[in-house]
Amino acid sequence: METDPVRRRVLAIAEAANPDWVSVPLVGWSLAQALREVSDVHLVTQVRNRDPILRAGLVEGRDFTAIDSEALARPMWKLAEALRMGEGKGWTMVQAINALSYPWFERLVWRRFGDAIRGGEYDIVHRITPLSPTIASPLAARCAKAGVPFVLGPLNGGVPWPPGFEAEMLAEREWLSRLRSAYRLLPGRDATLRDAAAILVGSRHTESEIPARYRGKTVYLPENGIDPARFNRVAAPSGMLRAGFVGRMVPYKGPDMLLQAAAPLIREGGLHLDLIGDGPMLPWLKTQAQTLEIRQGVTFHGWQEHGAVQDILCRCHLLAFPSIREFGGGVVLEAMALGVVPLVVDYAGPGELVTQGTGLKVPCGNRQQIVEAFGQRLRALADDPSALPALARAARQRVQDHFLWSRKAGQVARVHDWVRSGGDGPAPTVF
Repeated sequence: METDPVRRRVLAIAEAANPDWVSVPLVGWSLAQALREVSDVHLVTQVRNRDPILRAGLVEGRDFTAIDSEALARPMWKLAEALRMGEGKGWTMVQAINALSYPWFERLVWRRFGDAIRGGEYDIVHRITPLSPTIASPLAARCAKAGVPFVLGPLNGGVPWPPGFEAEMLAEREWLSRLRSAYRLLPGRDATLRDAAAILVGSRHTESEIPARYRGKTVYLPENGIDPARFNRVAAPSGMLRAGFVGRMVPYKGPDMLLQAAAPLIREGGLHLDLIGDGPMLPWLKTQAQTLEIRQGVTFHGWQEHGAVQDILCRCHLLAFPSIREFGGGVVLEAMALGVVPLVVDYAGPGELVTQGTGLKVPCGNRQQIVEAFGQRLRALADDPSALPALARAARQRVQDHFLWSRKAGQVARVHDWVRSGGDGPAPTVF
């Protein structure tokens, strides 16, 4: 295939890249696809993603390659599922197991593409996923030896549990998170950072974990983005203050804190809550709403498909999201893209996505402090909602300016150009 000489030839490694899934696989897929607008990209992913990618219209062999690492990946995944002690729980345990099994995937990638990389068929090798900074990349050293820049990231994860939420940590089976910092001592971690030409970091916390000697090649770039074809509406709320919550009904997301914070205002008829999502807490939350005597002012929508989520959120003035441990906070961006003002805890992902004038934040205190702060914010907005339209417009504009996948492709392309030039001068500021 002939290539425009100014276009970069990128081998995009995304073990998790799936257009039908959410979270990390959707990030891997979306970024790799967005990069096709500015570069010639060949995606390398795990075989489990093959069928959805084929349905999306890509041609195997030309546009992507599916690596079959199931001989090790499948039993290791089953082990992780057994050790996490509950569906959706024990994420640190899952990442620990993945840190052991993932290098086999990269070994198979090198078997398939090593000659092409050494032969200069690619200008850049970019590992997009895994996002976890705990997982080493043996490819970094191989690419460095071959003289081909290796870009890592965006990396994100491992935000510490805030003080006062030990019960929530244990409910999520996250006891291993107390030992997470030990990953810095794992073989291959320092070599990966040393041999990477650039390191994209998705959060300031992750940036703080990069050793000082490698900070000069780190670039801050939040990993989540917005597809305007999926989030293409503009909220038009009316009437009394209405707030939505979107997420799994689990302790660290804080839906119970939201109910408690909103209860006085709901009882007075000044607020309606729309809770979207399913999870183990849902039956208990319905009981809590009855106990607080606010059932008439809360709609539990359960799980909803994407289009229905937009329909519900577009009737809301606010996304009320008191989660205390979000790495990325994709739902916050999605609300902002619709012009729904985010009200979040100023911690980790949401705290970085929401800036002055584009949303509202409360300090990350203990449980009671968050409940009180959310309650005060909600009451103030019910009494005087005049600030909401300007916040909504600014939130939407922030997404348009920085978080569309097309914007992120351009941001990553600047990093690619920097490493292709030999990394001369300071790393680019792209965000």
